[in-house]
Amino acid sequence: MTSTTGSGPLLAQRHVARLLFGTLIGRLPGGMAPVAILLLVTDQGGPLKTGGLLCALYGLASAIGQPVLGRMVDRRGQGLVTAAAVLLTTVCLLALAVVEVAARPGLAATLVALAGLSTPPLEAGLRALWPLVLSDEARRRAALALDTGAQGLIYVTGPPLVAALSTTAGPRTAMVVSAALGLLGVAVVLSAEPSRRWRPAPTPQRTGALGPLAHAGLRWLFVAVSGVGFALGAMNVWAVALAEDLGMDLLSGLIPAALSTGSLIGGIFYGRRTWPGTLTRQLLTAAALFVAGWLPLMAVAGPASAVVLTAVPGLALTAVITSAFLTVDALAPADTTTEAYAWLIASVGTGQAAGTALAGMFADHPHLGTALPAAGAALTLTVLHAAHRHLAVPGATTRRRGRHRRTPVHTPR
Repeated sequence: MTSTTGSGPLLAQRHVARLLFGTLIGRLPGGMAPVAILLLVTDQGGPLKTGGLLCALYGLASAIGQPVLGRMVDRRGQGLVTAAAVLLTTVCLLALAVVEVAARPGLAATLVALAGLSTPPLEAGLRALWPLVLSDEARRRAALALDTGAQGLIYVTGPPLVAALSTTAGPRTAMVVSAALGLLGVAVVLSAEPSRRWRPAPTPQRTGALGPLAHAGLRWLFVAVSGVGFALGAMNVWAVALAEDLGMDLLSGLIPAALSTGSLIGGIFYGRRTWPGTLTRQLLTAAALFVAGWLPLMAVAGPASAVVLTAVPGLALTAVITSAFLTVDALAPADTTTEAYAWLIASVGTGQAAGTALAGMFADHPHLGTALPAAGAALTLTVLHAAHRHLAVPGATTRRRGRHRRTPVHTPR
């Protein structure tokens, strides 16, 4: 492997820092709104169960909405779709701040569902912009790794910010700030030159109702990355259960923060190198390392080792997700790239919801719960290995102008 570029020079490239940080700010409601919803319910005297259900509804609605909005972006462009989406999300979140959520759960559920469904497709949109911003393939790969690794910052900074705002000014204020940050982030991204110049790929024939799902390799890939989400969701519940078991509430935040820190470090390291082997081989290797990273946690002995060891699978997390996005970029039809990215994101989110739900059944046995993240990672590796022939990226590509840099010759379905 050889050195390519680091995060410093990369961030100095025109538009990179603005797009990256604008997207992170715009996606903060994803980490803030669920906590704010939960605090709104409990602050108004509602049951914790109601708050939990509303949070789950928000996550599920967001996962469903991303591919739909991604397809609309591929048809209509980023500006119109993303602006309409953030306006609807903002209105719904602001309405939640004034509605008596505990007393009117039906109305609250409607607003939560609409807010989730209309979550702006910023993450998928950013991945579609990198080819327009960075002409060098190595720098695009580094940018993808950096923005993937930085995603954890949303969930490290979002919940504590909500907690601080709720303590000082109340959960309604926290919800208003969440909505305002989402609107600000979208404005930063959409006003940037690459976003204004981005146009859907001109193709003589659309790909049909299934879009990227028509490709067998992509279908298998989406199933596989749901295992990554499962591992992350199970880890969050395990962190809370372990914190309660040891009587150390701080652990419930430190453990996810450790994973995110490992992911950020891994992203910087991954982006600085050009790795040998085919993209499929890199994806399989990263998935194997992700599985191996969870195994030491099954023998965790105390809070310090739990925090330190949770960072280990985080080191491989960025490599798995980045390789998956690169595979999507190589296999997806040119007019479905944003939608394909959104399906990948939705698959992680769906897996995370499943991992959270199943891990909740083992909440009283935190040491047993450490096996679930490893099981999710193992699912990813198993599916990828079984489907590796469908995931093989064709060697022959044709370069062309515009945001899509390749026309893949698709493998048999």
